Amino acid sequence: MLTLVLVIFFIGSVVLASIVTFFRQQKLKKSGILEVDKMKGKVFEEYLQVLLRNKGYKANLTSVTGDYGADLVLSNNDKKIVVQAKRYKKKVGLKAVQEVVSAKNYYKADECWVITNNYFTAPAVKLAHSNNVLLIDRDLLMKWMLEIKKGA
Repeated sequence: MLTLVLVIFFIGSVVLASIVTFFRQQKLKKSGILEVDKMKGKVFEEYLQVLLRNKGYKANLTSVTGDYGADLVLSNNDKKIVVQAKRYKKKVGLKAVQEVVSAKNYYKADECWVITNNYFTAPAVKLAHSNNVLLIDRDLLMKWMLEIKKGA
């Protein structure tokens, strides 16, 4: 009897895990993040410009060279925000946070963000926290993408 209960429990766990995986894959496909993962860095910056404009920001790309650590400069009401965009296959580290903090000072911005299609290393999170840098990781980016698609 105990063996039967364990077998049923195991089968139920496998089925549940399969269902969760299926819905997670559907969310990834629906959000468009899989296409983002294939973009080149500059295309990712251009994509973010459009996405952030759809979220109500005035968004401008900086020059390719001499950007002082910012890929985009946003404005919303009377607030200026600098953004470092990182389309990476691995976690984003300290350098991106350091660059955007530098850009905040250079552009005299009120806020600074790092946006990635991935996640952040623990040291990057720690440095961002101590410098009031907003980190937008894969999960939040997907949420924004889905919000824009629903509104379209």
